[in-house]
Amino acid sequence: MACQTLCIYGESGHGKTTSLRNLDPETTFIISTTGKPLPFRGWKKKYVPFVINKETKEITGNYYVSSNWEQILKILKIINTKMPQIETVVVDDFQYVLSYEFVDRATEVGYQKFSELAQHAMEILRYSEQMREDCTMCFLTHCENTGTEIDPKYVIKTIGKLLSEKVTLEGLFTYIFFAKTEEGDDGKMQYKLVTNNDGKCLAKTPMGMFEELEIDNDLNEILKVIKEYNED
Repeated sequence: MACQTLCIYGESGHGKTTSLRNLDPETTFIISTTGKPLPFRGWKKKYVPFVINKETKEITGNYYVSSNWEQILKILKIINTKMPQIETVVVDDFQYVLSYEFVDRATEVGYQKFSELAQHAMEILRYSEQMREDCTMCFLTHCENTGTEIDPKYVIKTIGKLLSEKVTLEGLFTYIFFAKTEEGDDGKMQYKLVTNNDGKCLAKTPMGMFEELEIDNDLNEILKVIKEYNED
């Protein structure tokens, strides 16, 4: 059985990173592409910088900041082979692996850089499928509306046409959830995750895994449901 891959995508500020708040830091590793603070109390105590002691080779920490695809690959390989306690790996926000490299190479002319951007993103996704089967890879990323304001169609945001038109990133993930917000009865904004295609987004989960179309944005609870579903 291959490693399961999960994607949560949506607009900025719609609760993607907040969904990490209840994960167990003892079994979770977060790769942040931006280094922005996590949006929940006490995150610095739960997620400490990844370090390899040069003398003893001891590995400590569960938090690493980089948008460089090669560095991310190296960390994934270390987690896969030398950190058996890690059961959940989060890449937040995956879209910046593409965006930052695109900006760094903005002065390059021609289409080759777009092909290389796509190749680098695919290297990460391909290796993710090779991770230990007891490890779940979770990607948080932004969305893009390819429809209209009246009839929206939200897809995973990419750069260039290769990934969006030739690859279709949504097909590479085992599970996809769409992050959204809605006003509750008390007037406060509620953060939800869509579990299946509602005509506007390309969310997907197996039949019968979730009874509701919209659930609370709690990745820890989602992973519990996935585990129970697959063990039945």
